[in-house]
Amino acid sequence: MSGLKTDLKRLIIDTLDLEDIGVDDIVDDEPLFVEGLGLDSIDALELGLAIKKAYNIKIEANAERTKEHFASINSLSAFIEQNLGK
Repeated sequence: MSGLKTDLKRLIIDTLDLEDIGVDDIVDDEPLFVEGLGLDSIDALELGLAIKKAYNIKIEANAERTKEHFASINSLSAFIEQNLGK
């Protein structure tokens, strides 16, 4: 597991106060929203702010691809890697 993926899992757990979930409980390619981890739109807003703060990456809430970026840990880590240093 890459360091970024582990860091993202910890960020999700800490930001959203997911007390009953550990890093190993979040599967890299499973959906984060609805089925899978079961996050909702409020969680997405909180997570977007946390990512902006942690990685200095702005996520456009209304952008067409934003939903794709938040689909799973794999897609979220790929999005962050693409945007680091821009």
